[in-house]
Amino acid sequence: MILLNMIRTEQCFSHLITCTMKHVVKILSILVTISAIWVGLLQTSIVPRSHTWLLPIYFVVSLGCYGLLMVGVGLMQFPTCPQEALLLQQDIMEAKEFLKQKGVDVSSD
Repeated sequence: MILLNMIRTEQCFSHLITCTMKHVVKILSILVTISAIWVGLLQTSIVPRSHTWLLPIYFVVSLGCYGLLMVGVGLMQFPTCPQEALLLQQDIMEAKEFLKQKGVDVSSD
């Protein structure tokens, strides 16, 4: 049972790494696009130079707001897994029994 949970955890970890890499690529592509637009605005003088130099600050603030928004959305959509909760409770009971056999006091008082 513990080996099965370890394999399941390893699969989840590899999925997490893949998902994280997709986000890194997405963020880097956005950064490159924004940088290209910024350099283009600096060279063409469409926007006054005093405003153009503030664009990176606006971008950092916007990125922070986007990050907070994504954390909030992630918390609102956080899944509950009743089956996983039952498996976790079974693992806890198995671990307690194992430790009791080894002479370790695992009372929850």
